[in-house]
Amino acid sequence: MTQVIYVRMYNKVQAKLNSVITVGDIAKVIADEQLAEKVREINVHRIRLRDKNILVVDVTQLIEIILCHYPKIEVQTIGPSQTIIEVNLNQRKYHPVFFLFIWLLLFVGAAIAIMNFHEDVSMQKVHQRLYLIITGEKVLKPLLLQVPYSIGLGLGMILFFNHLFKKRINEEPSPLEVEMFKYQLDLDHYVIINENKESLKKTDVE
Repeated sequence: MTQVIYVRMYNKVQAKLNSVITVGDIAKVIADEQLAEKVREINVHRIRLRDKNILVVDVTQLIEIILCHYPKIEVQTIGPSQTIIEVNLNQRKYHPVFFLFIWLLLFVGAAIAIMNFHEDVSMQKVHQRLYLIITGEKVLKPLLLQVPYSIGLGLGMILFFNHLFKKRINEEPSPLEVEMFKYQLDLDHYVIINENKESLKKTDVE
């Protein structure tokens, strides 16, 4: 009776330079436990400098490698047909001054963008007009409206991004996280289609 194993490839994994990628690293294997454990330990590829920072493993390559070791088993695949391997070529540590510079750059840029937007829509004149309608008095700086508006603007941005520093307010993803997720999917799809890598062979493993 032919033994059947089920393989579901992961979408993306990370690996270090010179590490050996096994079947268990890039796919979930379901079968008889003894057979599954042996299949998970099969070497697929050794990460080398020539692989650069992205490597794509196709399910057909994985099936071919498995059948080279166990030709009498039947391999059934489910889920994704490729796994993207991100290679960490070097772990660079950034100086705290670099993070401070980036933080200041983003803070100043965001502040200027908000001020330019308020200037374009004449927000001060709108507040002056609203203050005149509500109180009947004409003032140059209607702080009664401007202060709550400024506080509400900050709170609104916190709620929009759904984060307060590193703490998430609730489990719902923010619009920014959704857009980043969609961008990552498009990027992965592009990599899978356009990455021209040589076929992974058993000889690649030392």
